Amino acid sequence: MGHLNLPASKRSSRQCRLLDLISAAFFGIVIVFFLLVFTPLGDSLAASGRQALLLSTNADPKQRHRLVTLVELGQHHQPIEACPAEAVDHMPCEDPRRNSQLSREMNFYRERHCPLPEETPLCLIPPPNGYKIPVPWPDSLTKIWHDNMPHNKIADRKGHQGWMKLEGPHFIFPGGGTMFPDGAIQYIEKLGQYIPISDGILRTALDMGCGVASFGGYLLSKDILAMSFAPRDSHKSQIQFALERGIPAFVAMLGTRRLPFPAFSFDLMHCSRCLIPFTAYNATYFLEVDRLLRPGGYLVISGPPVQWANQDKEWADLQAVTRALCYELIAVDGNTAVWKKPAGESCLPNQNEFGLELCDESDDASDAWYYKLKKCVSRTSSVKGEFAVGMIPKWPDRLTKAPARATVMRNGIDVFEADTRRWARRVAYYKNTLNLKLGTPAVRNVMDMNAFFGGFAAALKSDPVWVMNVVPARKSSTLSVIFDRGLIGVYHDWCEPFSTYPRSYDFIHVTGIESLIKHQGSTKNRCNMVDLMVEMDRMLRPEGIVVVRDSPEVIEKIARIAHAVRWTATIHEKEAESHGREKVLVATKNFWQLPSASN
Repeated sequence: MGHLNLPASKRSSRQCRLLDLISAAFFGIVIVFFLLVFTPLGDSLAASGRQALLLSTNADPKQRHRLVTLVELGQHHQPIEACPAEAVDHMPCEDPRRNSQLSREMNFYRERHCPLPEETPLCLIPPPNGYKIPVPWPDSLTKIWHDNMPHNKIADRKGHQGWMKLEGPHFIFPGGGTMFPDGAIQYIEKLGQYIPISDGILRTALDMGCGVASFGGYLLSKDILAMSFAPRDSHKSQIQFALERGIPAFVAMLGTRRLPFPAFSFDLMHCSRCLIPFTAYNATYFLEVDRLLRPGGYLVISGPPVQWANQDKEWADLQAVTRALCYELIAVDGNTAVWKKPAGESCLPNQNEFGLELCDESDDASDAWYYKLKKCVSRTSSVKGEFAVGMIPKWPDRLTKAPARATVMRNGIDVFEADTRRWARRVAYYKNTLNLKLGTPAVRNVMDMNAFFGGFAAALKSDPVWVMNVVPARKSSTLSVIFDRGLIGVYHDWCEPFSTYPRSYDFIHVTGIESLIKHQGSTKNRCNMVDLMVEMDRMLRPEGIVVVRDSPEVIEKIARIAHAVRWTATIHEKEAESHGREKVLVATKNFWQLPSASN
């Protein structure tokens, strides 16, 4: 093939254009490298890539369905495969790749948005490389293993405020926070000047936008049980740190929906620089706080907008809203404000600048599972009986005294008392006959997946544990009783993943597991047992314990699936005093890890 001889001027022109293209490409690569390494875009794209890799596994719905069927029948003789290493912190309903495509209005994109089951990979979440059995309580309050969650961003950004710092193989938690850099203990003592911290009047608390939950952690010494929540955000894993420390916490966002709690649950609500715009959208967020705060309870807001520079209007609006609802402003101490909610019905005037009105009498203020926020004031008269702070028994008496809200069901008081006695017997059997590790340093974070009145948690009162009491959203709403007796929990539908990080719990307990996946009043399933147990495995720590109570047929099925999720299971008879056909399955999650890259 011949060569075309071009004039020198044309060759020079083409060479210049080629050099221009090469230079442009080089500078483009440099800019992209800068964006990926030095800006939040890199974090976002990296997260998207990890999620895409995870979701690419088991992508065929038919293949997934066949695998589920084989596992349920015990015909899949190999364990379910491990998810890729990038999935160690995967939360299906808080997926940054999925949620980043959603509306930013009222932080909708930061709320729960769950994939369909067929879009979810059927695989087991591995622990991170170097994972160790967590530091036991109470040492975990002040130190955890770095390698269990090797995320240094909070330590780098918030270390000077006393949040946490890296020391050798541990993260150390001095107990500070943005609004209390000198420590939560000193801050709590300051609040004790204005609210009854230490005498059993206050028991349940909600810490909004909690950081690493040091406030809730140090309230425990005052016998105040705080539920801490924060969204999955740029701080990376703040709720995961809280749970690793042994502090009650879960992932949530105050956005467009009610938080998953019944009305009038918390004796104390706290915000330390939580940056919730309480008076935005006609004070919709403050109305949600009011729905959750027990009459006679206390609200503490530290940080913006309380006497904060350039937030005079926001501070004035917040005071106006609290006046409209007749909250008593007890103190303004620097940037901390303390209010007390009236013990009776809201004294909402007919006219106020936010247009606030009482909700319709037909509104159930305790409906809170995927329930849109309402721009109205929840009526305390919608709940029968005494439930105001100061009117209910002090802690610990309130734990065993049947609350008025137990009458949510027929013969509720009698059922409550019988349930309390039943679980005292059962827990004694767990400890004395089955030799479970309840009451030992090996168990701190406990979940009851079908809690009813919270009898299981109440029977653990003397143990160094806290219990996340989950009331299935489709069952009778007994969660208000759990809060009235001084315990904590949430609504949840177990056909969806739970809002927590992997490896959150040491011990998971469930009675009537099959009822969690069935249509109410029907024998048909809404979802499958394999997905539920894979989700339980995601939440459970290596060497963690699962206890399941159900009929012999269901227990046999659970045992088959347990092998597939790499648990070691044994089946036991129920305690002699109990009636019915129940059996008890006890399983231990094996401590396995992905092969190292060098192998």
